[in-house]
Amino acid sequence: MRPLSIAASLALLLVAFSATAQDPAPAAAAPATAAPAAAKGDAARGKGLTYTCRGCHGLTGYKNAYPSYHVPLIGGQSDTYLRNALNEYRNGNRKHPTMQAQAQSFSEQDIADIAAYLSSLK
Repeated sequence: MRPLSIAASLALLLVAFSATAQDPAPAAAAPATAAPAAAKGDAARGKGLTYTCRGCHGLTGYKNAYPSYHVPLIGGQSDTYLRNALNEYRNGNRKHPTMQAQAQSFSEQDIADIAAYLSSLK
């Protein structure tokens, strides 16, 4: 290796090292605390938010207009199940393009309200 190439390589290493050495040390991890309480859902508001849900989940026999797959009954499901499902769709852990798009448009409060309404149905 040529001396100039070695010198250039060492200079790059020195610059990289000095940049990381000047970064402040990461803050100590905060002590573990209990997860924040889930938002209280407003069923009346949730009813208004579910207008798009009824297009697929509200059909007689709970089947989508597309005969290739079954759409589950969501009215009467538990609040916890509904919140978890919507959060999993929103985070991409559950895969369904339509449900992912819907869930990504909801805030935490929207999800709480939707779950409160749907879980109140019998």
